[in-house]
Amino acid sequence: MNIGIPKERRPFEYRVGLSPSGVEILCCAGNSCFVEHGAGLGAGFSDLEYEKAGANIVYLMDEVFGRSDLLVKVQRPVQEELDIIPHGSALAGYLLLASARQDKIDHLLENNITSIAFEQIQLADGSLPVLRPFSEVCGLMTAQIAARLLQSNLGGKGILLSGVPGVPPAEVVILGAGVVGTNSARAFIGLGAHVTVLDNKMDALQKMNDRFPSVVTLMSTNRNIERVCSYADVVVGAVLRSGERSPIIVPRSIVQKMKPRAVIIDVSIDLGGCIETSRPTNHENPTFVEEGVIHYCVPNIPGVIARTATHAYVNAVIPYLLELVNNGIDKAIENNKAIEAAVNTYHGELRHLYRLTSGGGSSGLE
Repeated sequence: MNIGIPKERRPFEYRVGLSPSGVEILCCAGNSCFVEHGAGLGAGFSDLEYEKAGANIVYLMDEVFGRSDLLVKVQRPVQEELDIIPHGSALAGYLLLASARQDKIDHLLENNITSIAFEQIQLADGSLPVLRPFSEVCGLMTAQIAARLLQSNLGGKGILLSGVPGVPPAEVVILGAGVVGTNSARAFIGLGAHVTVLDNKMDALQKMNDRFPSVVTLMSTNRNIERVCSYADVVVGAVLRSGERSPIIVPRSIVQKMKPRAVIIDVSIDLGGCIETSRPTNHENPTFVEEGVIHYCVPNIPGVIARTATHAYVNAVIPYLLELVNNGIDKAIENNKAIEAAVNTYHGELRHLYRLTSGGGSSGLE
């Protein structure tokens, strides 16, 4: 199969769809890989490394798209890419189509493009093996982001996460005890903060308590959310529903009661956000102030640690890519339920994509 790895064209996206080691694995399996010139530079991979791994370097975006049976990306295509995806081809990546504009989805359907959202690959136990590494990265990064935003020179409260003898540590509230929430708790505990985690699943809270006995755990009722946000220095939104928009669990009325210059980090923003006052930002201008609270709402947090994130992504996705290219896309979808659960568009039909326009006020956390 011909596999295309284009350069990512979204602003501040430095990751790449495949590392040289991933290309080598696919080429050794008898496939041809076409890598766009400079596609890996943001993650520290040169064209020469890709060539040594067996790839063909191409210099035009049209060529890498036109020669590929399967396009492997990190983020969903921008419009200029959508316009040149060949009719009837396949696209795979961290697509997040639940939060995409309807015209983008219509384009995929009208052009008979098979789209496979790697973040929705789901095993029988409900786990999301390809989403997991990016979730881990996002969770771990929340602590270093918060530590910086709490600094006085960046408009924060001037708080050290750990505190010092005689001065208490920062109060951190994490909404969600899934992969993001667990790794966020791990990072904040490591820096000495006092951490409270909320979730609506008792087994998730039990696992959190078993792993981190110092963490305060609470059920995610509206009353508990309001109470903990009122004293929090940092609130991390870590809510996920696979293939759906994140539910809004913190309304504006709760944000209004938060302490001035507290920090919100809405990791769920790539699927719409779980806090009513959130709106997408970017790595150049990552924050804004709403209701007196600093908001950090960057959708592609792992994009700026591109080398680590790309390696982690490829490690997780390569078994599924091998199945797609070795067995053929249609047969892999038919025979592998984990891959089938990730199919968003297929032969002009919509699959496993739940389009929501509002959060609905649910307090479900994952």
